[in-house]
Amino acid sequence: MLWPEVGFTKGEMIDYYARIADAILPHIRARPMTLKRYPNGVAEKHFYEKRCPKHRPDWVETAPIWSGRNEGEIDYCVCDDRATLIWMAQLASLELHPSLSRSKEIERPTVLAFDLDPGAPATIMECCTIALRLRELFGDLGLESFPKTSGSKGIQVYVPLNTKIAYEQTKPFARAVAQLLERQDPDLVVSRMAKNLRKGKVLVDWSQNDEHKTTVSVYSLRARERPTVSTPVEWKEVERALKREDPDLLSFEAGEVLKRVKKSGDLFAPVAELKQKLPDLEQAVR
Repeated sequence: MLWPEVGFTKGEMIDYYARIADAILPHIRARPMTLKRYPNGVAEKHFYEKRCPKHRPDWVETAPIWSGRNEGEIDYCVCDDRATLIWMAQLASLELHPSLSRSKEIERPTVLAFDLDPGAPATIMECCTIALRLRELFGDLGLESFPKTSGSKGIQVYVPLNTKIAYEQTKPFARAVAQLLERQDPDLVVSRMAKNLRKGKVLVDWSQNDEHKTTVSVYSLRARERPTVSTPVEWKEVERALKREDPDLLSFEAGEVLKRVKKSGDLFAPVAELKQKLPDLEQAVR
């Protein structure tokens, strides 16, 4: 019983990942994976596992990635197929955290990512406001962006790139965008991680744009009270939730996500495919 408050079992979790495989695999395939494992359920202790377990089956692919002087080279798990996805679920890896890069080009991110995290009493509603500002900002630059719920408290906005670019470009770009939003609305936005600055504001977390970090995958379950999912949404859904001031319109559990994908397909598909060139930094934040 991995989600004891609502009676959601390990079998149901494995079933979800098996059924969502066709949607999630294009977004995690060929990427180093960090596993977030909850062997005794979401109410008990968890641990992150970067190094792919030695007891893995022979058919589980790995990728050697240099992870700094302290850790050296680590063999990360790579999830290229449904079988590996189910195996990861069997390990009680409730959450899947892939790199923003593919393992063979680890220095080259395929997206620009922003994690909008509300500090109480701010909620996902304030995150909607900032997400829509990001959409407008990037729209003015001729770039498409795509929202997904974090499956927790906030919203994440991805700008697909899929071109030759390095973190040396994307990380300062993301930071400058976050700082611009903070200058424009300092009462609502903060770009710095310090917790004492975040009360009632939305942290625009730009720091995930780093080759040594991972971000929760689209379609990943989350270790919350309920089996919520990091779910791709349409911009009109963000607008509707904000207009109605109803955070429940942006909260989706495993079964609901399977129905959404069956009805509408993978709303995040362009993130894996769309090629966009990041503009000059000064042009973007002037």
